[in-house]
Amino acid sequence: KNEVVLPLTLAPFEPGKPVSLRVKMPYLTCADICVPYQAELTLDLPAGPETTSLEAGLIEQYAAQVPKKGADAALSVAAAEIDGKPGRQTVRIVANAATQFSNPDVLIEGPPGFLFGKARLKKIDQGVRAVMVATVTAPRLKKQGDTPTDLVGSPLTLTMINGRQAIEQTIAARQGQVMVPPATAPPVSALAFLSILGLAVLGGLILNLMPCVLPVLSLKLLSVVGHGGSNPGPVRKGFLASAAGIVVSFLVLGTAAVALKAGGHAAGWGIQFQHPLFLTITATIVALFAANLWGLFEIRLPGVVAEVAAGAGQDHRNGLSKHFLTGAFATLLATPCSAPFLGTAVGFALARGPAEIYAIFTALGIGLALPYLLIAAVPSLATRLPRPGPWMVTLRRILGLALVATALWLLTVLDPQAGRASALLGGGLIVIFLVILAFGHLKPTASRPIIWGCVTVIALLGIAMPPHFAREGNATVADTNSVIRWKPFAPEAIAGHVAAGRTVFVDVTADWCVTCKVNKALVIDSDRVSARLNAGNIIAMKADWTRPDPVITAFLQRFSRYGIPFDVVFGPKSPDGIVLPELLTKNAVLGALDKASDGRAVAGR
Repeated sequence: KNEVVLPLTLAPFEPGKPVSLRVKMPYLTCADICVPYQAELTLDLPAGPETTSLEAGLIEQYAAQVPKKGADAALSVAAAEIDGKPGRQTVRIVANAATQFSNPDVLIEGPPGFLFGKARLKKIDQGVRAVMVATVTAPRLKKQGDTPTDLVGSPLTLTMINGRQAIEQTIAARQGQVMVPPATAPPVSALAFLSILGLAVLGGLILNLMPCVLPVLSLKLLSVVGHGGSNPGPVRKGFLASAAGIVVSFLVLGTAAVALKAGGHAAGWGIQFQHPLFLTITATIVALFAANLWGLFEIRLPGVVAEVAAGAGQDHRNGLSKHFLTGAFATLLATPCSAPFLGTAVGFALARGPAEIYAIFTALGIGLALPYLLIAAVPSLATRLPRPGPWMVTLRRILGLALVATALWLLTVLDPQAGRASALLGGGLIVIFLVILAFGHLKPTASRPIIWGCVTVIALLGIAMPPHFAREGNATVADTNSVIRWKPFAPEAIAGHVAAGRTVFVDVTADWCVTCKVNKALVIDSDRVSARLNAGNIIAMKADWTRPDPVITAFLQRFSRYGIPFDVVFGPKSPDGIVLPELLTKNAVLGALDKASDGRAVAGR
């Protein structure tokens, strides 16, 4: 930002001898008016063997942003089609990308006299083929009766932009109404698809052990101990209802992914945690569950609201609804976590069509629901436990504290997205909410209208709060609390660093990604790994996906990934990158750094 690189290529008159460059540079700085300046620059280059300068990375970073001439494997223009009659024409641009499009744009240049409006994105097929339309203003006719110039057959110079990728391609405009076959992902065999489904089930099962799901374990534990000494029938139905809630929730997530893809938007695992309104609502729901465990929710509410609010002591009819919603809640809190095999399955699904998305998301739901299905199949696992007694009250209070801690964590995630004031206000509203519920529990009858009036006002304030305090932008900054000297994420500079003999480690993380925090604490910030990442020939880049960022989204999709954590190592021996597993180990990171590096010591970072 606020800098520019002007590359100059100079050939010395006498190669092999020292060179002294003197430059007089007049320039203007302009705002409302322009002020002239002049600078004198010098550069002395001694004679010697060719070496890579410290500025090489900066030059390569900016050179990578210059649109490449002609189509390449990552980006190309398939057609420029002209619709309408001369004088009232539009141009339709069809472009292809090797990775998914992210906010594509195109700049159009044509014959002298033609003006082209800003291109509007019409649709994206399968994420890798974009169709954009721009208006055309023809040259003014010199005299009445002249025929307007037809663009069909004329060469158009198109600068196609996709995130940080850009090409400049010249193509002849052709008549429109030419059908372009939609882009499709390569087919896979039935055996390969079954293996992906198996990975999805396994990934969903392992997700039960991830930190994100730990708060829901309190509800699971309460469900199990609450059935001590009960009949097997109600136990089986309750856990089947919870399993159904999980699977149905995954189908809802699959439907959202299909809808986002159909609308040309990016879909990913856990991206709902990038939105302050979602975080506020989720924190409120978690606090609601805590209030339920503490016995503060004894007021009868009508219909579905009563079923949501009711607790473990509710009757069997409403209990099934409670179990179903508990399963849905487990899915909700599981999405900020990734697990082994889950990233592979989700990446495969989101690169395919609706049928594959629904199949794989269903398999993920079945995997997460397997513990519930196990108890439903063998109810004695729950019925043989001691019968509920006074000890259950203490357990409910402890588990309620765990849920309050989860709500506080959600508010800490809200801080970098919507601001400290927003997070503090959200926390204050939740505290007031719990106090009002406690007051209503002590005096349920006389204060009921006042209580629910206050609850309604607080809920409305909570919904309105995030947009009011929303921050602008999404800068990726270095982690000031880390022992590692992080560089801002700059994917366009990676190739330049690799060409200069450096190794690049990219960590894509977010404040809401609990697995990312575990990787950071146990592996990335460990003494062995941090010392290696701080070495002179290694560039450590941190990409912060806490809030939506199309550049990071495009980078993930380049590797067919749609969720985090995601870590990859580039180097002279692995210019295409070595993708690391979701759960990092020290040996995996150090091994990838060794494999990608060529062993040379390169100065400059």
